[in-house]
Amino acid sequence: MTELYSRISKDNAAVILVDHQTGLISGLVRDYGVDEFKNNVLALANTAKFFNLPVILSTSFENGPNGPLMQELVDLFPNAPKISRPGQINAWDNEDFVKAIEATGKKQLIIAGVVTDVCVAFPALSALKAGYEAFVVTDASGTFSQQVANAALMRMAHAGAQLMNWFSVASELQRDWRNDSEGFGALLASQLPGYQNVIGSYMGAQSDLGEQNN
Repeated sequence: MTELYSRISKDNAAVILVDHQTGLISGLVRDYGVDEFKNNVLALANTAKFFNLPVILSTSFENGPNGPLMQELVDLFPNAPKISRPGQINAWDNEDFVKAIEATGKKQLIIAGVVTDVCVAFPALSALKAGYEAFVVTDASGTFSQQVANAALMRMAHAGAQLMNWFSVASELQRDWRNDSEGFGALLASQLPGYQNVIGSYMGAQSDLGEQNN
């Protein structure tokens, strides 16, 4: 029987970022604004950093029009495996890519990339077939239109992928606010503008409470 709720574990998860390249983001991502999309990608990347998850980066034809990987990702993960695929469209067809995943020893793959229907869907479906769990981060993956994204996400979900956003990934990894609440709150506030209001409200309430106790 298929487990209905398989939670991401920070002890068994790796983050796979596929083709977050400057040319692809600026030229092909239309289901999100560029600034919003880059924020989502960096939010996922910073989540991986916060929870010390292994990260694998991959690019396709980066010396051509697809362009280089987002510099922010290079700076965040200078020691992460970076698999530059010479031609394979499905990253899973690249032997070095698969070996890098196997080397992590993790069976839960948190996957995002550009474009959703190809660079995310193909390796996600391949990972599922190979016996991994696939958690697709929808808001850190982009493509030509919302309609195209919906079709790709439906295809992956039907195959067994779990669809999430970066915030739900972070929350599931965190499990409990008492696990470094200050650090987790700072992560959310840095990437989720609305959460800055929550922090501000909390700090104001704490200040008022302190004045009442004096």
